[in-house]
Amino acid sequence: MNVAEVLKKDRIILGLFATDKNEALDKMADVLYKSGALTDKKAFMDDVMERERVSATGIGNGIAIPHGKSANVKETTVAVARLMDSVEWESVDDEPVNFVVLLAVNENDKGGTHVKLLSQMARKLASAETCKRLTDAADADEVIKIFSE
Repeated sequence: MNVAEVLKKDRIILGLFATDKNEALDKMADVLYKSGALTDKKAFMDDVMERERVSATGIGNGIAIPHGKSANVKETTVAVARLMDSVEWESVDDEPVNFVVLLAVNENDKGGTHVKLLSQMARKLASAETCKRLTDAADADEVIKIFSE
């Protein structure tokens, strides 16, 4: 499974308004729930926040890749958000975040799919050029194209 396979246009939000990390994650989880990817938004959020307490998910360059492995995820998927304004996030470079990729992983997902997806995301987002392109993307189709390359 690769990133492009789990990206869906209705789960990409360009211009998400959030005042902090929790609000950004809540709104992204809401998108996943409304699209049918989650059975229980609150329980999924509890799993994501538990993971957030373990270690920082901000990978630098204004990017965060929070993730939750949960029984409340129907299908492993991703929500992507470009924030209207940067928000504070626990990041390796101590800088705020303006682009978030939320991985929602089915708890029964065998074979380490979430680790593979995280690795693919991290490799893509390690490139400053890719981050700039994502920040400037005009629409969801362009975001999918960038992740598909």
